[in-house]
Amino acid sequence: MQDESKSGGASAKQPPKKKWIVAGVVAVVLVVACGGMWIWHGQPSFCAAICHTPMDPYLATYEAQPGTVASDKYGEQVENASGMLSATHRVDANAGCMDCHVPTLSEQVSEGMAWVSGNYTLEANNTYGGVLSERSDAQLTAARGTDGDAFCLKLGCHVNADGSVMTRDDLAKLTSDMTLNPHQVEHGEMACTDCHKAHRASVNQCSRCHLEAEIPEGWVRATE
Repeated sequence: MQDESKSGGASAKQPPKKKWIVAGVVAVVLVVACGGMWIWHGQPSFCAAICHTPMDPYLATYEAQPGTVASDKYGEQVENASGMLSATHRVDANAGCMDCHVPTLSEQVSEGMAWVSGNYTLEANNTYGGVLSERSDAQLTAARGTDGDAFCLKLGCHVNADGSVMTRDDLAKLTSDMTLNPHQVEHGEMACTDCHKAHRASVNQCSRCHLEAEIPEGWVRATE
């Protein structure tokens, strides 16, 4: 009887061990799920699928093939997607959304709250009903505490041959062979995003006055 009692007592202690095993399995599943979600969080499809309903037109411009006809974020046809930097950066630099749009935690929280409450402004769009109002490079870097140029001119992106971050002067030297140097300050300094557009055709602002201004492939004149 004593042996049976001891045997029964040993059996009674098994359930707590099983609970620890279950808890361990659940923890592993959660870690894997969170890891998968974090990886997906950095993918372009995540932006359109989960957080930002107005992101659909941006995803379309990102997936456009340079050199082909595509639609910009307004749903307008562009003859050559090469002028949309979201498309060219995907192909030429294998860049994803998060490589350019590097949010801080506070920025993500505030944007998430704006999305949930519907507190954001949309501009007219022929295909999707509306797109987010266009932001300048200064606005895109404000949460990071850097100046607007750092949206493009930063380590890992636009750098000199020696790996140092490009400056405005470096850019002017690179395009000094052009008849009208777009990076030479002539009429006051402009923001990079005044000409370079990610989700619509980039614009040669010089052509507003200079009809002879060179229009890169896929770009449009200011009057267009």
